[in-house]
Amino acid sequence: MNTPGTGALLVVGDVVTDVVARHRGPLASGTDTPAAIRTVPGGAGANVACWAAHWGWADVRLLGRVGADGAAWHERELTASGVRPRLVVDPDVPTGTVICLVDTGASAERTFLTDSGASLRLAPGDWSSALLDGVVRLHLSGYLLFSEQSRALVAAALESARARGVPVSLDPASAGFLAELGADRFLALIEGVDVLLPSRDEACLLTGLPDPADAAAKLSRHVPLVVAKQGAEGALVAEAGAVRARVPATPATPRDTTGAGDAFTGAFLAALLAGVEPAQAAAEGCRAGAAAVAGVGARPPSGTRQSRGAVGLD
Repeated sequence: MNTPGTGALLVVGDVVTDVVARHRGPLASGTDTPAAIRTVPGGAGANVACWAAHWGWADVRLLGRVGADGAAWHERELTASGVRPRLVVDPDVPTGTVICLVDTGASAERTFLTDSGASLRLAPGDWSSALLDGVVRLHLSGYLLFSEQSRALVAAALESARARGVPVSLDPASAGFLAELGADRFLALIEGVDVLLPSRDEACLLTGLPDPADAAAKLSRHVPLVVAKQGAEGALVAEAGAVRARVPATPATPRDTTGAGDAFTGAFLAALLAGVEPAQAAAEGCRAGAAAVAGVGARPPSGTRQSRGAVGLD
């Protein structure tokens, strides 16, 4: 049995190219809107892996699918972030691209235009149970549930994880796509997941309840541990049908909220793997979310890592 602080985290999910356009106020329809535009690496699965490594977890691995156009760049960026990538190169379609429109007003709220490209073409043939060698937790990006091919991969990965006794966490990823899939179907597809990390909107959508605390509590009757991300209101930790902790947010001045939830998830998983209790792990997630919104783009600052000792990871 692996002890806390050892073993690998395997993330399976999307790797995309983010085009971040930061503008102020409403878009000017039919004409020009001034914006600061950057092209940066992204994808919910890849972001989570990078933040887990940034938060001090030594062995973070990523399985994803990209087009030939971006494979070398994405591999370099992931490796530089401390992640061991296994990128399947799709011969037919390009790397997924997301245009992130970020209003630079007080909330720094973002809107996504998403072309999933190769990212949701992960298929069972890309999976092998050998990918779980040395792995102590499997994390799945919820985006994988939004295409037939990648849903089949999720089923194969969950079956392998069950057979090996590897716990599985999942982030629902997108309220918009989740609404199309349907709550009942989503909950059936994630049978066997032990940690669910929804946003407030996703938790409410999955339960039909307007109050996020009620929603988190209800979800924890389906999944043993639910950590509902509340943005500026922190996080809720629910188990066995009840909210067990309300974790305050870490104060931050937002510049770009893209990837804040991914940052939370990566840091939360790094702390949880180290043996930290869920409420404290959620506090680490809030710290990472605050760090994410203070910068532009969804990844942690290049070339830096948190001290493991600072978050109890030694």
